[in-house]
Amino acid sequence: MQSTFEGAPRGLHVAIIMDGNGRWALARGLPRTAGHRAGADAVRRVVEVSPNLGIGTLTLFAFSSDNWKRPPTEVRILMSLFAEFLRAEAAALAENGVRLSVIGRRDRLPARVVTAITAAEARTAEGLRLALRVAVDYSSRDAIVSAARRIALRESPTREGFARRLAEAQGGGGPDVDLLIRTGGEQRLSDFLLWESAYAELFFTGRMWPDFGGSDLSDAVAEFQRRERRFGAVPAGAVAAAGRADPSERRAG
Repeated sequence: MQSTFEGAPRGLHVAIIMDGNGRWALARGLPRTAGHRAGADAVRRVVEVSPNLGIGTLTLFAFSSDNWKRPPTEVRILMSLFAEFLRAEAAALAENGVRLSVIGRRDRLPARVVTAITAAEARTAEGLRLALRVAVDYSSRDAIVSAARRIALRESPTREGFARRLAEAQGGGGPDVDLLIRTGGEQRLSDFLLWESAYAELFFTGRMWPDFGGSDLSDAVAEFQRRERRFGAVPAGAVAAAGRADPSERRAG
């Protein structure tokens, strides 16, 4: 089942928690920030191959609202790297038909980062091949609470209405997640796209994000394709079997 959402290219929605940058660097005797720089290369790799794997929307978890608790120096470097990435990659993204959008709060981001986001979003606005969403200062629970406040003041809640308010609350909407990948060996969602991932298939890998490449993404999508998604229903074969009367019942009748 492929996701659809207004304005999103057709195809799978794959979300990735890009974990393991710091541990990757420390294992090599490098500062944690070196892992974040290497992680930017992994972003380029997965963006490049995503359309060829049937992915229409790719959402990357870059910086959570809880990440503000990290050492101030690391946070400053992360913000600088993010702004640098946007400025460096916007032209290539636009040329390759990738539309970039950033979800999450912007009021706490440095002005230079907000400027880079606005410029990159404008530069890539016409992209139709892949919707690339980057979550920065993002908390799914905060967005859900904000959406609940909005909907309580305006209308009777429905799933569809709530989804619209959630899109407003988190600075952009997207289709339901089909496949959620987490690198780095941890197996948790970490407050990422909780509403949209209600029926997502989960794929955890021990590979650190800087080592993650196109072949790894291809393997994850292949694993996804092998799974049976039922969305709360039962398999078609089970329905057919249930419709056939038990032989003992037929004899009794």
